[in-house]
Amino acid sequence: MNIILRWLILTLAILITGYFIPGATIGGFWPALWLALFLGIINVTLKPILILFTLPINILTLGLFTFVINALIILLASTVIKGFDIQGFLTALLFSIVLSIISYLLNTLFGTK
Repeated sequence: MNIILRWLILTLAILITGYFIPGATIGGFWPALWLALFLGIINVTLKPILILFTLPINILTLGLFTFVINALIILLASTVIKGFDIQGFLTALLFSIVLSIISYLLNTLFGTK
């Protein structure tokens, strides 16, 4: 049950983030729900591999390169999920940062952390 609640919280965070970020378009609840599922699957499978491969540059940038990886994952999601569009890399970077903050706040508010 906790995983479904976290999925819905991430969906809500995506909708809120899409409202605040210019250049990010979300077509409604269903694309946001699919985006949350896609991001969850990618963050569990692909992201650890990408972080491992980019470990030297991540160490040199004190972990800030992880933001670049997150932005690339958001750009990948915009090509896969219909109804979700990102204008460019900087928009994806801003979207991923704001999404992380809003998701953290909502998870803390609902007590799922």
